[in-house]
Amino acid sequence: MASLKELRNRISSVKSTQKITKAMQMVAAAKLRRAQDAAEAAGPYAERMASVMANLSTSMKDSPGAPPLLVGTGKSDTYLLLVMTADRGLCGGFNTNIVRKSRERITALQAEGKTVKIITVGKKGADQLKRLYNDLIVKRYDLGGGKNVGRDAASEFGLMVREMFNAGEFDVCELIASEFVSVISQKPRVQTLIPAADAIDDSVARPDLQGAVYEYEPDEEEILNVLLPRYVDTVILSALLENSAGEMGARMAAMDNATRNAGDLIDKLNLVYNRTRQAKITTELTEIISGAEAL
Repeated sequence: MASLKELRNRISSVKSTQKITKAMQMVAAAKLRRAQDAAEAAGPYAERMASVMANLSTSMKDSPGAPPLLVGTGKSDTYLLLVMTADRGLCGGFNTNIVRKSRERITALQAEGKTVKIITVGKKGADQLKRLYNDLIVKRYDLGGGKNVGRDAASEFGLMVREMFNAGEFDVCELIASEFVSVISQKPRVQTLIPAADAIDDSVARPDLQGAVYEYEPDEEEILNVLLPRYVDTVILSALLENSAGEMGARMAAMDNATRNAGDLIDKLNLVYNRTRQAKITTELTEIISGAEAL
């Protein structure tokens, strides 16, 4: 049985940990509000961009002059996976779920005989994936602890992906990140980034032309050459913002659970401490009474 001093030290240690987890919960809650607002603000723009792209791509994806970013290279031998996680841990299973989804996708592609390349965004993804797939990782990016999340970072990643595509380094690019469902729910997903025609599926809202025929000036090909890079950047930005919001939501929930668990542990330790103290007092009283009777 632990001594009273050991129990006091352990109770003090758990209380200190509880203060830290409570502070982290409050910080995550404050950051969550900003991250959630940013993700929700970017949502309508991303949806409208996808709608415009869907309208333009309908008549162009079967055209011989269609931009490669829209229709791809005509083959799917090499896949580039852009895996987005967080830079920090202590956020429950947030990073682990994304990495698990990535491993499942890598295994499925390799089973089909595809060549896989990986770009990691976030330290945790790189740290976990390098154990099994270090030779597949071609680039690693850190997010500066969540500070480098925004339009500049999305433009940088988008430019890098487009340059690799133009250089013929891959045929298909897929984005693996967390979808922000709610504060307590984040769901990892795989989303096609390039070719854009595969990314724009039937779920994307298309404007109702009501039978009208539009003529574009300049033509659709020139417009797509301008919009496609912006579309790629927009999808990446939306994923970065949703990932950031999901990370904060997961961390807030994890720290809330840790704080409550610390409280339960403190109560149990206090109970053990009081029982041990009472037993010690009873033993001392018994010894005193026995000694008095002996005299």
